Amino acid sequence: MNTIIRNSVLGIAGLAFAGGVAAGPMTDTAHTSAPSVDTTAVAVAAVQADKPDMGKLVPHGLQGTQSRIDLSDEQVGNVKAIIAATKKAGMDERAAVVSIATALQESKLENLGHLGDRNDHDSQGLFQQRPSSGWGTVEQITDPEYSTTAFLKGLKQVDGWQDMPLTKAAQTVQVSAYPDHYAQWEQQAADLVAEHWNS
Repeated sequence: MNTIIRNSVLGIAGLAFAGGVAAGPMTDTAHTSAPSVDTTAVAVAAVQADKPDMGKLVPHGLQGTQSRIDLSDEQVGNVKAIIAATKKAGMDERAAVVSIATALQESKLENLGHLGDRNDHDSQGLFQQRPSSGWGTVEQITDPEYSTTAFLKGLKQVDGWQDMPLTKAAQTVQVSAYPDHYAQWEQQAADLVAEHWNS
């Protein structure tokens, strides 16, 4: 009985082999019939999926006319430092937007030292924080990580800052003479966070 089964299997295998030989060798067209995948589109979709949602970055809509400046490598480095400090503080992308918009208004994202007569009292660094107001030493407030952490500590103490327009949240921390000026930087700040949050 085993011999009959074995002979049958061998016979079927022989027919399959003969059919393959009769059909001839496979041509290249058999390999190209599968649909091609646009790897560029897949890569772009993956990058877009990694970016924070703009609705989360700007949850209250933009207020007023928006301003925008071109950034140097140093300014982009300061953006990345603000984002890194925000993550280290355990705060989210919206906190980074508020921080970057504030630094855009206060220093145009430049880590400013004392400006002499042009200076607002003794304000220095990205956030124009003042040693005389208890923000820290000159060395501390001109360190991007320290100054961002100090700003975020103040932001955390603002009850309901997440539900406020950006300019109100920033002003509550900064106590600026121009409280509405932070609003103009919200779009650029959101774009910078979208670009660099996961980079």
